[in-house]
Amino acid sequence: MASLLTARMPLNLNFRRGRTSALARSTSVEESSRNPISSDKNQFPGKLEADVVVIGSGIGGLCCAGLLAKYGEDVIVLESHDVAGGAAHSFEIKGYKFDSGPSLFSGFQSRGTQANPLAQVLDALGENVPCASYNSWMVYIPEGTFLSRIGPSEFYKDLDMFVGPEAVREWKKLLVYMFAEWYKTGCFLEYPIHGSGAVVAALVHGIQKFGGRVALNAHVKRILVENGRATSVELNSGSIVRAKKAVVSNASMLDTLNLLPQNSIAPSYREKIEETPLCESFMHLHLGFDAQAVPENLGIHHIVVNDWSQGVDAEQNVVLISIPSMLGKELAPSGKHLLHAYTPGTEPYNLWEGLDRRSAEYKRLKAERSEVMWKAVERVLGSGFNREKCEVALVGTPLTHKRFLRRHRGTYGPAIKAGESSFPGHLTPISRLFCCGDSTFPGIGVPAVAASGAIVANTLVPLSKHHELLNELGI
Repeated sequence: MASLLTARMPLNLNFRRGRTSALARSTSVEESSRNPISSDKNQFPGKLEADVVVIGSGIGGLCCAGLLAKYGEDVIVLESHDVAGGAAHSFEIKGYKFDSGPSLFSGFQSRGTQANPLAQVLDALGENVPCASYNSWMVYIPEGTFLSRIGPSEFYKDLDMFVGPEAVREWKKLLVYMFAEWYKTGCFLEYPIHGSGAVVAALVHGIQKFGGRVALNAHVKRILVENGRATSVELNSGSIVRAKKAVVSNASMLDTLNLLPQNSIAPSYREKIEETPLCESFMHLHLGFDAQAVPENLGIHHIVVNDWSQGVDAEQNVVLISIPSMLGKELAPSGKHLLHAYTPGTEPYNLWEGLDRRSAEYKRLKAERSEVMWKAVERVLGSGFNREKCEVALVGTPLTHKRFLRRHRGTYGPAIKAGESSFPGHLTPISRLFCCGDSTFPGIGVPAVAASGAIVANTLVPLSKHHELLNELGI
């Protein structure tokens, strides 16, 4: 069967399932969050060189590094944050273990109709992430509430009967936008019962098990280019880390540009990247509260659509809600739940641009723009929920994204429409410099960025190593 472990060139596949959101914490608790892969030290692990230097420990970078380590390459991942995982890192406050980003993972199977590139990489590394399976999620629309089941469904007929054809058209648009592969025969959903941090921990452990390294608090200041080739990177500390074979950037294309010498690439290439349309950013709400205040059978995932006439991609119109403690009991203290609500890549950055995060204006805007999420949460949790009694309440904004995830304008990623254009490949005009992540093929989402990392790793090693790995895994 086909496998992303063998991929060296872009494949014509849809990897948009498992949509990822990216959150960093609100300013009042920014120094409190940690995940299992964290460090308070700035000590660099080992020598200042490697065969391959990977910039950024997002899912794409970790998958790339993991496969390279498995293939026997000397690889190091450089992460500027004090936790690994990029947009997928987790953090803990008062015993609540929050997902900062990915909440919808689709399936974690490495084979079959739901084959997930992330699961394939974990298999290759010999890492297991315990998951809970489920097959439904709740939908809240202006006309009422529906239980939507995964797989082939009669939901279109119900929506057409109770609402009308325009709602059906908008729902189909939403499915293409986010959830299309959930509605095929034999599909089901899985959630890692220890949260997204467990996925990151498994990838990091796999890298280290095969001799790779992950350096935290290692912010890359610039990529050094000599005679048209990427040769090394310079850290904020002043250290130079030599790349004997290649540099792989898991930063976005735009952020990668900012790491390069101005004259190292043609103006036409720079202009092409700078003109790429971008998705907007996010508002996020993380809550910790008493489980007794809400119904017992809530389910893990919920979506709230406020107004069909605005379109599902309009700002402040759709809110996604995840309550992972419904499946992963250890993610919250006993008798408690944690919740993650967000607007999916629809929050305009220009509303926030230039604001001082400590200012009264910023705090006012946070309160104003988070209200749509609070109202959605109150609709889902019912009358027993009281926002004033939450033990933890954190709001993240586009500025939070930009600050902690170092993403240009806090964006979710390139706004490239299927059928109209395609995500760029992984090569760059600079020899030995490659890119992976959500601004490269196959695009945005957890499976997609895992696939991009696998493609780059496979490009850097002989085909014989692919065959050896496939034989080992029995694929």
